[in-house]
Amino acid sequence: MGLDYYQLLNIPRSADHAEICKAYRRLALHYHPCCAQPGEDFNECFSAISEAYDVLSDLKKKAIYDRFGEEGLKGGAPINSEWTKPYIYHGDAHKTFMSFFGTDNPFDRFQEEMGSQVEHNFGGFNGRGCPHQDPPIEREMSLTLEEIYNGCTKKMKISRRIMNEDGHTSSIKDKILTLTVFPGWYEGTRITFPKEGDQGPNTIPADIVFILRDHPHKHFKREGTDLIFTSPVPLGQALLGCIIDVPTLDGRLLHVPITEIIHSFR
Repeated sequence: MGLDYYQLLNIPRSADHAEICKAYRRLALHYHPCCAQPGEDFNECFSAISEAYDVLSDLKKKAIYDRFGEEGLKGGAPINSEWTKPYIYHGDAHKTFMSFFGTDNPFDRFQEEMGSQVEHNFGGFNGRGCPHQDPPIEREMSLTLEEIYNGCTKKMKISRRIMNEDGHTSSIKDKILTLTVFPGWYEGTRITFPKEGDQGPNTIPADIVFILRDHPHKHFKREGTDLIFTSPVPLGQALLGCIIDVPTLDGRLLHVPITEIIHSFR
């Protein structure tokens, strides 16, 4: 049994376009995730009613759905000797909401229609909108090639603002973040600690992101997964052959025989 889009919007199958829009408006404002009380999860319901509106508000998709149901809509259906293209909802209920209301803030529209009831019905946001998250806080972390080769653990101390229990005042507290670096990680690898930034009223703490950088090495330069080692070779040895000693990151010393003429790269 497929989804009943009409039942999801709580409208009869005879509903016209205006009734479909009215039903979506009412339900989208009520079930927007920002309007959920603690312990409530509106995401699944919000997505379902958004998909229902996306289908029923489009005359072509609605006609296919009315005739063949959800299975025909999403699996393709024969019309005029041709099969229709299967419908796939893009999955972004917030995009559907934005397209309909012209804003991603449910309280903008809700205040216009319901006035002061916003504060009582939706937990005291008082029209300020959904909690927003600040941009990520990015910090570079320099590692030696030995640390990258072997892997390592780093302890990073941060200071962040924490909201006090009264919900209005805040204080600064230190925290230690533990970074586990695995062997062979590339320069530019990003390690993210979600929501470890400053706390604040009606905001989601920013993510803290550490970006790996190679510390300059006295012997090697890294290019991808390769290590480049540069060694001076006297002219006589370059022409006649020689053995070059190459130190490794794990403490070994490799003796590399050179039997061909070495050409200068300068």
